[in-house]
Amino acid sequence: MVDGKPRTKLENPVLMGVIGGAQGLRGEVRVKSFTDDVMAISDYGTLYDAEGRAYEILDAREHKNMVVIRFRGINDRNAAEALNGRELFVDRDSLPDEELDEEEYFYADLEGLEALDADGNSYGIISGIFDFGAGDILELTRPGKRSQLIPFSEQSVLEIDFEGGTILIDPMAAGLIDTEEKPGDGDE
Repeated sequence: MVDGKPRTKLENPVLMGVIGGAQGLRGEVRVKSFTDDVMAISDYGTLYDAEGRAYEILDAREHKNMVVIRFRGINDRNAAEALNGRELFVDRDSLPDEELDEEEYFYADLEGLEALDADGNSYGIISGIFDFGAGDILELTRPGKRSQLIPFSEQSVLEIDFEGGTILIDPMAAGLIDTEEKPGDGDE
């Protein structure tokens, strides 16, 4: 127990949002929500940070493309400012699988899939999904190589095969190769 609050270790954490700056003087914070509908972040109950601290949502309202949230125990601007940059998680088991359509999935489900082209050449494993403001980006990592970022678009990612553990990519559209050369050509 730290700060008088018990800690909860999530078995399979899924990132739901990131706390930004304070909003006003009463302890509210702006949260960038990673849910389809930004207000849906409040539908998952208590959120947890990476250290296992619980954040119970008392009030939430939409503000531009973010959510302004008041958490239990955060009652002034100083306490709210101290939360800046904190990532908020839920356990994967608390997400509603049965509500997903066949073409829907959680971004966390993409991590660990191998990126292959039509010829079976590997471009790495998805190790992260980011949104820097211009659309979603997949990070691909390979042992001994620098990680690469590709756009998560219909042109770059042609197919997702969760059962096979792969995604099919177009390396040209993804910006991984400049010509029709395959990986490894010219490396001799």
